[in-house]
Amino acid sequence: MLRKYKYTALIAGCLGFTALASAETIVTFDGYDAQGWEGPQGYGGYTVIEETGGNPDFNMHTVFHDFGITYANSTNADFVQDLSGYDAVTFGLDIQVHELGSFGLPTPRPFLVELRDFDSAQGGYPWASVWYEFAWIDADNYADWTTFSVTIDDPTSTDLPAGWGGDGDYDPNTYEPCLPPGVTFADILAGYDEIAFTTFKPGWGFSDSDYDVRLDNIFINAVPAPASLSLLGLGALVSRRRR
Repeated sequence: MLRKYKYTALIAGCLGFTALASAETIVTFDGYDAQGWEGPQGYGGYTVIEETGGNPDFNMHTVFHDFGITYANSTNADFVQDLSGYDAVTFGLDIQVHELGSFGLPTPRPFLVELRDFDSAQGGYPWASVWYEFAWIDADNYADWTTFSVTIDDPTSTDLPAGWGGDGDYDPNTYEPCLPPGVTFADILAGYDEIAFTTFKPGWGFSDSDYDVRLDNIFINAVPAPASLSLLGLGALVSRRRR
């Protein structure tokens, strides 16, 4: 089930203003509803929605053997949208790790959120992206449900905020991944086509491992820019005067 909490104020149409509503959207997987989220499937294992074992109850459960795992969404307009009109945006989710290892040995993996823009891809890369690493996860430290989240304080910033990385090209001196020429952090946030939670960290390579992981309560919380908040207040004032 998709839970939405939207707080709006209506401005009189004759004023010609449109107020941006702040909103929090949470995907809880209740009723087996993934709302566009897809996990790894295929030869290496499976991802299914289960009605027990979550935080609480319904959750997305992955048992998979591969170099990494990715949960992506390209169809849900609440998670994939132009973020440039917001003052701040927070992405997050709950995760529980039952197993992450190879040949009986633990193999921690990075876990990050990545915003991917296919239209900005250059030089043979599949996409240009910006990404934020939450932590290196394993079954020893994340056997209990853990909430990861990151807040973007200025979606219109051209520079990468602290803790964020870029991908779609590489620095010829350090060989570190970076955004392609002419593409900024703000460009990606205004036009990204897919959001992913993944253990594939740009610029890194990994051996194959066994994954047994659960996800729950994937959310986005978007706060209007100050100008929009002013319009919301004006709308409320007009409404009070009419009453």
